[in-house]
Amino acid sequence: MKTLAQLAELVAGSVIAGDKNIEITGIEHDSRKAAAGTLFVCIEGFHVDGHKFIPQAAAQGARAILTTRSAEKVEVPEGVAVLQVPDLKTALAEIVPFFHDYPAQKMRVIGITGTNGKTTTSYLIRAILREAGYKVGLIGTIQIMMEEEVFPIHNTTPDVVELQHTLAIMRDKGMDYVVMEVSSHALDQNRVAGIEFDTAVFSNLTQDHLDYHKTLENYKLAKARLFDLLGQQGTKENKTAVVNADDEAGKTMLEHAACRHLTYGIDHKAALQASHVEVLAGGANFTLTEDFLGEMALNLHITGIFNVYNVMAAVGAAIAERIDPAVIKKAMTNFTSVPGRFELVKAGQDFSIIVDYAHTPDGVENVLRTARRIAQKKIIAVFGCGGDRDRTKRPIMGRLAASLADVVIATSDNPRSEDPAFILSEVEAGVQETIGSKHHECIIDRREAIFRAVELAETDDIVIILGKGHEDYQILRDKTIHFDDKEVAREAVAAKKEQN
Repeated sequence: MKTLAQLAELVAGSVIAGDKNIEITGIEHDSRKAAAGTLFVCIEGFHVDGHKFIPQAAAQGARAILTTRSAEKVEVPEGVAVLQVPDLKTALAEIVPFFHDYPAQKMRVIGITGTNGKTTTSYLIRAILREAGYKVGLIGTIQIMMEEEVFPIHNTTPDVVELQHTLAIMRDKGMDYVVMEVSSHALDQNRVAGIEFDTAVFSNLTQDHLDYHKTLENYKLAKARLFDLLGQQGTKENKTAVVNADDEAGKTMLEHAACRHLTYGIDHKAALQASHVEVLAGGANFTLTEDFLGEMALNLHITGIFNVYNVMAAVGAAIAERIDPAVIKKAMTNFTSVPGRFELVKAGQDFSIIVDYAHTPDGVENVLRTARRIAQKKIIAVFGCGGDRDRTKRPIMGRLAASLADVVIATSDNPRSEDPAFILSEVEAGVQETIGSKHHECIIDRREAIFRAVELAETDDIVIILGKGHEDYQILRDKTIHFDDKEVAREAVAAKKEQN
């Protein structure tokens, strides 16, 4: 435990009103999680002001609050101290890692950034490390894992309070490694403060999150910050930047990485080179060559050229961590799938259903091109675009779906505060440019759209449902509802069988 005074010492310009010797037992910004001795963080958000929840936090035992307001402007119950700081984000970046005794320093930490492929790459790395006998924690888009224990997650990279608490639990549970997806938002907002990375992986950079970053250059530089952090002097040795040499933005990542470089690629010369690449319906075969690895032939159970790159990224990280090549090969050979990533839905139908998280132009193109390689007959694509996100990618995704699929059903994704019909009108602008005489429908209700796609499917067709992947919810204007593409697809198949 740390005293309030010890925490205050870390932040220039901080002021304590009340007992400075209070022992802090935890740090929380959710009043429902407050307990005896908690420091409650009062965050002023877009919709909710954390100061309103001080009474609830105090009732549950909180002994102090962290705020940017002076004590005179904050109402606190008797016995609750106030720690005032000039800037909340800066203060949390210093206080939280210190409070938890910098847990990332006690484990090897592998961070993965890039537009696409982060989740699959993280699962591949986890598989290799576990095959090598290490205890592994994973923090990613789908879930948090500590060995076989699974915990829900709400952001690709949690905020600094949740993230440091999670890392502390992983340390206390004896994890040797933490493999984590690192989003551009997290890097820009410094949610990864206090984390010493050992290996950083860059997958690729394509258009996404321009609603937040405004320009592709800003987005790229946000990603590059992971490599700035990697190159900083720390407490651990052997730092390596693992970078895709076939992506133009890889050069920027390497420029920011003051440490060992390990590149991987197919088209450009790289330290880890893939050759004899063969993408098949049931997997992919290729050969990897690298000094430490030697020459390794791989036969995968996952398919798509994008997965060849994901495997190279994971193997690169394993090489950086000096994992035995025989272990790497065994783990990659046995790897089967990641939830919601080119995932087959089997419900006894005589056509294929694939669910994938692809929600960017590049992601949609990769998945549909992979489907095209294995398609015997028609590809029926069901997709939409999320609300309150980069609007410029909507017509682009519409054009790609219309050009690469045989049947296009545009529908709703997570509309959030936007009108689903308006979102679809922007998608439709792109669809109409390239659809030609192909069959095309626009169905706002996602469930109805999936049912329609299954209804249209014939023997050996592929129904590919894009955008939500592993998600089991849909975010609407006024509520979040349960919605799982895989569940709905199975229901649609059952309904079709009944009708027939």
